[in-house]
Amino acid sequence: MIWTPLCEMLGIEHPIVQGGMAWAATAELAAAVSNAGGLGIVGAGDAPPDTVRQALRRARHLTDRPFGANVPLFAPGVEERLQVFIDEGVSVVTVGGGNAGPYLGPLQRAGILVIPVVASVALARRMVRQGVDALIAEGMESGGHIGDVATMPLVPQVVDAVDIPVIAAGGIADGRGLAAALALGAAGIQMGTRFICTVECQAHENYKQRIVRAHDRATLVTGGSFGHPVRSIRGSFVRRLEELERDGITEEEFITFGAGTLRAAIVDGDVDRGSVMAGQSAGLVDDVVPVQELMQRIVAEAEAAIRRTAAQIVT
Repeated sequence: MIWTPLCEMLGIEHPIVQGGMAWAATAELAAAVSNAGGLGIVGAGDAPPDTVRQALRRARHLTDRPFGANVPLFAPGVEERLQVFIDEGVSVVTVGGGNAGPYLGPLQRAGILVIPVVASVALARRMVRQGVDALIAEGMESGGHIGDVATMPLVPQVVDAVDIPVIAAGGIADGRGLAAALALGAAGIQMGTRFICTVECQAHENYKQRIVRAHDRATLVTGGSFGHPVRSIRGSFVRRLEELERDGITEEEFITFGAGTLRAAIVDGDVDRGSVMAGQSAGLVDDVVPVQELMQRIVAEAEAAIRRTAAQIVT
């Protein structure tokens, strides 16, 4: 069994956190991850507050273990969703895409742990000064909105810069990734892409199979010219977006062209005209399994990797 300070902080058995992926991080997935000993996360995205409330209540019905919620801070009406988190008594809130500072007070007074996603050492230090409880250091290998520093160099630098638990994210999809993250000084990992390919995830089967069939160079980053890079699996939509960006499309036109495409892929299964956001770890994913089986596999792989590494030390 692998036990870190993160397990004690979050009240979980394994130092594994599920990413708060919009449209994919449903109550069913979050509850399954929590029931399997990790920390499940309900992704609020830009959903209406009542929809978020129903999802949180559904998760509470499906698990009696701690779970959290996620919201991107750039989403309109974020304050309303955060209030729903408080009202429904979630254990943890993860946030990204903005400054968590203005929202810390109400959340922490309600007894909620606040864990922002950071993509740089400077932002990590800023979040610590503002009083967050832990950090998710996410490298550019991750899916969706990304930074510009890779996981391997980012995580140890963030670990060295702060004195709170750091969760490694970006490019992690198996137990070897967990073992590597621990070696870098992280207290645990966050996975998104790998959890999409589970039985309990409500993402369309077309979306899952696009990940399963992916290889090491299957993803492409678009939006970099506007300062909003996003990683997705190559396909008709992403290639067209790349062409439009190269041809000088405006930022407003870029945003309009991409509106609703993530939902189209995840919910409707339109992986040709939709955006199949996924990390470079997609190349490591080759099956769709129940969450419980996946969690057991990852922990066993991590333990085996740690033993193999220790056996190479000669005294």
